[in-house]
Amino acid sequence: MVRSSPHTLLTRRGLQIVLGLIWLLDGILQFQPYMFTRAFAEQVIVPVGQGQPAFVAVPVDWAASLIAAHPIAWNIPFATVQALLGISILVPRTARFGLAASVVWGAFVWFLGEGLGGLASGHASLLDGAPGAALLYCVLALAAWTPRSRPHLPLPTWLLPVWTVFWLGGAIFQALPGQNSGADIAAIISGSEPTAGLLAHLDSALAAWVGQQGMGAVVALVALEALIGIGILHRVTRRYAAVAGFVLAVGIWVFGETAGALTTGTATDPNSGPIIAVMAVAVFGIQESVRRSLAGKDPKA
Repeated sequence: MVRSSPHTLLTRRGLQIVLGLIWLLDGILQFQPYMFTRAFAEQVIVPVGQGQPAFVAVPVDWAASLIAAHPIAWNIPFATVQALLGISILVPRTARFGLAASVVWGAFVWFLGEGLGGLASGHASLLDGAPGAALLYCVLALAAWTPRSRPHLPLPTWLLPVWTVFWLGGAIFQALPGQNSGADIAAIISGSEPTAGLLAHLDSALAAWVGQQGMGAVVALVALEALIGIGILHRVTRRYAAVAGFVLAVGIWVFGETAGALTTGTATDPNSGPIIAVMAVAVFGIQESVRRSLAGKDPKA
């Protein structure tokens, strides 16, 4: 039977626990008083459809209108489903069901709750949450899936090319018009500023510095994202790419996503930064020996 490499930091079961805790947190956040008001639909759902093509904007507006009409009736099942997803994934006996259900629910949330992460608009950036936390939940759920016949499989190696697509996609989107200047990046950072405190001061200072760098800031960010994506494909540079991705994910979460705005009472999830960091930990531990065992070359498999 194949077991995880001793160098693997995150096993499939470990990934299940992390994902379960994240879904449970989302459920708790969804039970906040703000979510039971019309403001949830009008200030959280409606904006994700703005500036999007009709195939995204129309369904999002329709969903927002339904929720705004009966916010309490809709939010109770929303919050309950997410909390139950977390609990079911945390319990080993129901983890497989929870993972499968989370992929379905995550896809639903990604489309109607996050507007496909803004990807269809052409104005998406990793700095402000693209491609959407819910999509990354789906990726993690698939990576954590464990067949009944092989419960101790290591994490799948397909996470490596997914990581590459994620970061290269982020680099490409960052280079598109509307987000390819120092002022554009500074606007994302300053737009996420909290109203007070040390983090507000740091955000303001970073936004001002980035704005002064102009195109140099864009080139540096695009190059870094591309290198993080490409570097994961070779085992010599894999861990460097994973560590760099982890550090950048934390930076994105703190400065681009205001630490998920978790203390504001209006946050629905921790945002994409922590999920990217979890992916970084996952790919950090994927070794060539694991690839050989998954290919059936390990005689103990």
